[in-house]
Amino acid sequence: MVVLREMRQEEYPAYCQYFIDDYSQEIAKNYGHSLDVSIELAKKDLHRCFPNRLEGNEHSLLCIDAQINGELKLVGYLWHSINISDKSTFIYDFFVSSEYRGFGFGTQSISALETQLQTIGISQIKLRVAYHNERALKLYKDVGFEITGFNMSKKISG
Repeated sequence: MVVLREMRQEEYPAYCQYFIDDYSQEIAKNYGHSLDVSIELAKKDLHRCFPNRLEGNEHSLLCIDAQINGELKLVGYLWHSINISDKSTFIYDFFVSSEYRGFGFGTQSISALETQLQTIGISQIKLRVAYHNERALKLYKDVGFEITGFNMSKKISG
C-alpha cells in the first residue's frame, strides 16, 4: 500500500538534486544539448515552477511512501499541477526509486492520486512521457492512459 503526502521543506533539497540530475539527462538525450546546458535548463524549469520552494504554489510535490517490512519508507515522488478550469491535472514528474520498482508502487500511486483528485472534482490526468521511457509508457497504458499525440522537435543548423 502506498500513501501520497505533501513533501516537507526538509525533503525539498533532495528532490531538487534528484530532479535536476534526472531531468537534465532527459533534456540532453531528447534535445541534443550538452549536459552543462541541460543542467541549467532543468534548474530554470524547477525554479520557474517553485520560485518560493514549496510555499504558496499551484504545483503540488508529493512524496510516495510505501509499507516495507512494517514501516513507511519514501519510495518516490509525484509532481502535478491542477487546472481547475478544465478539471484536470498535469503530472510533471513521477518517479519510483529503482530499488522499489516492480512491486506495484507505480500503479498504486496513480490509483491513490485518482482517488484524491476525484474527491475535489478533477476528472482527467494528463502527462508527457519521454519517447525512450518504455517502462513508464507501459505503466501508463496499463492503468488506462491513452496516447493523445506526439511531441516532436527538429534542430535547425545555422
